[in-house]
Amino acid sequence: MTTATQSDKLLVLNKPKGYVVTRSDELGRKTVYELLPAWVFEEQWMPIGRLDLESKGLLLFTRDGKVGDALTRPGNCIKTYEIWVRGHVTDEHLTQAIRGVESKYGLLKALKVERIGMGGAKTKLRIKIDEGKNRHIRRLFGSLKDPKFGTPLKVLNLTRVNIGSFKLDIESGKWRYLTVEEEQMVLKSLK
Repeated sequence: MTTATQSDKLLVLNKPKGYVVTRSDELGRKTVYELLPAWVFEEQWMPIGRLDLESKGLLLFTRDGKVGDALTRPGNCIKTYEIWVRGHVTDEHLTQAIRGVESKYGLLKALKVERIGMGGAKTKLRIKIDEGKNRHIRRLFGSLKDPKFGTPLKVLNLTRVNIGSFKLDIESGKWRYLTVEEEQMVLKSLK
């Protein structure tokens, strides 16, 4: 039951690695619903978008189909990720990621990419996208080659940190309702 200051339309989960975003899994893998109270499943709260098994971070849930559709419609909502990439990421890679790469899934591209850290043979990037094709970011960077070794870049770690203006602020594996104010902020950030 929500209080007067809590959203009745949106709740957030900080998804850890190793959970699939589905109501049930035929392979017997752990689902995100195992991290949530039973009523979330019973009352048909649905995830807005997806994060693959190895990805983590911000995942919103709703019972309102219009809200879910609006937040997942390509071009409607900007999502921000922090990723660690194995390989030397050059300025040319960043330009190419924004220009886009053709794939069998269509054009994969980023709105904005910035280098925010380095560690050995790894580069930390912050990337913004406004659509989310299946494994979008992993496939985008996997299509780019390390200039030194000629091998594909590989996303080692992917965390969604923002949806619109809403920033992830809870520990991994935890959930909470958005506040009414946060809900309004998220819905106002839609294009």
